[in-house]
Amino acid sequence: MAPRIHKPEPQPEPIKEVLARLFTARGWGRRQGRLHLERAWSEAVGADHDAHTRVLGLKRGILEIEVASGVLVQELLHYHKRRLLQALREKLPGETIKELRFKVGKFTVN
Repeated sequence: MAPRIHKPEPQPEPIKEVLARLFTARGWGRRQGRLHLERAWSEAVGADHDAHTRVLGLKRGILEIEVASGVLVQELLHYHKRRLLQALREKLPGETIKELRFKVGKFTVN
């Protein structure tokens, strides 16, 4: 009879690793990150312009914003860009935001 080899029971997996896999598999982390980004933009741009803008995404440090009109794009770009970048960097310290990119969109303003 061959000798039995004792294999120890595997150690329980830490809950943080289980949750990290679950968040990744379900895409919850991306959604949560998106909500933080949208909330920070809303607070930075203020109530006057929030309804006329929409966050498209953050890629390679460039935050892309869709804006309801070309006139508002010019206003945000020339009069508010520096303040917006500073506010976003303060509200999102874990993100690298190097630049804002505005584009005129075709969404309906509520």
